[in-house]
Amino acid sequence: MTFARPWLLLLLLLPPLFGIAAHLYRQRLHSGIGISLFAGMRTAETPRTITYRWLPLLRVLALMLIIAVLAGPRLGRTKVKSYSEGIDIVLGLDISSSMKALDFEPGNRLDAAKKVASDFISGRVGDRIGLVVFASNSYTQCPLTTDYDVLQRLLGEIRIGDIKDGTGIGMAIGNGLNRLKDVEGDNRIMILLTDGMNNTGVLDPQTAAGLAKSMGVKIYTIGAGTKGEAPYPVDHPIFGQRVRMVEVDIDDDMLQAIADSTGGLYFRAQNMDALERIYDRIDALEKTRVETEEFVEYRDLGWALLWPALGLVFLELILSLTWLRRLG
Repeated sequence: MTFARPWLLLLLLLPPLFGIAAHLYRQRLHSGIGISLFAGMRTAETPRTITYRWLPLLRVLALMLIIAVLAGPRLGRTKVKSYSEGIDIVLGLDISSSMKALDFEPGNRLDAAKKVASDFISGRVGDRIGLVVFASNSYTQCPLTTDYDVLQRLLGEIRIGDIKDGTGIGMAIGNGLNRLKDVEGDNRIMILLTDGMNNTGVLDPQTAAGLAKSMGVKIYTIGAGTKGEAPYPVDHPIFGQRVRMVEVDIDDDMLQAIADSTGGLYFRAQNMDALERIYDRIDALEKTRVETEEFVEYRDLGWALLWPALGLVFLELILSLTWLRRLG
């Protein structure tokens, strides 16, 4: 328990304490005189006389309780409020035919990218996340949302071949920026994953990166694919689906330049484990900012002390007017 005005206890409790001391002194003095002059009367003391002698203490106790009420007794408990400022994130995912390559066991590159993106989404709290897919062109698979169930479902529905083949990295960035341009706040990022080189689209990657920089959007780029050659499934007209080795051609310099110009980072993922570590690192770098505010919630106890104080005052008054009236 604490007091809102504790200084009142120091200032106003002194007079009652002095009153108690003076009363005790007078009682002792009266008792001393009684021993020497009225020894016989002491043996005749009754409950009424004893009560009458201590009756002023009721008034003193009532005064002390009233002073305690004025000092503002209260019980408090600490509460913590949290304020979170979410991040707006657009995931850009390459769905060109080269994403069928089988260098990300146990599935292909697209399967791995979808699995890791799903885990990334599951680990975010309070962020708005959107999904952009691209090949020769780009479209929005899911606008910015905090409905992660819907986002996960739409992520699972992505298929290679939904867009005409090609790799339009600049178009993907431009589409992502369209999702972010009307969003308030400074925490806006894009994570773009591709396994190729820009070879189509009316918006080139350098121009798109410049737009992102002017908007304050940070881009993390990921090149997905082993170095050298990778196994790739092909359909043979006679023998059915077969696997052959194809050259992996990722424009690391371009992806690095996009990340550098926007304040992001470029990562090269050559297998599933590496891709998971990359998303974990981005997740650690781009954490939702959470602010906490502590405050104390008080409950006033003044009324709990006021009623006993009034009770003592009325008790003194009733005793003075009834049982102890003749002694007064």
